[in-house]
Amino acid sequence: MIWDTLSWISIVAGACLGLVGGIGMHRFPDFYSRMHAAGITDTLSAVLILLGLGFQAGLSLAALKLLLIFAFLLFTNPTASHALGNAALRSGLRPRLADDSSVRADD
Repeated sequence: MIWDTLSWISIVAGACLGLVGGIGMHRFPDFYSRMHAAGITDTLSAVLILLGLGFQAGLSLAALKLLLIFAFLLFTNPTASHALGNAALRSGLRPRLADDSSVRADD
């Protein structure tokens, strides 16, 4: 009973965090802050959902597979966010500052 409760709390928290990340992607003003909202919440919501599924699986081969998926996501999500931000910066996209209304470096 306790494992089921922890599992559902973890899955629901991960789903809510994913929803908050989606809302943040629409609310933030520029590419870099949207990318930050997506990168952080995507990784943490995936971890919470995988943790909840791991509680449901118990000690089994499925839990080991979930652990491997977690390790893969832990390394690839931040790396992909960094590569995306670096590509945007190199292409000339500047972050929006409080006193600057322009977004492109070549404007």
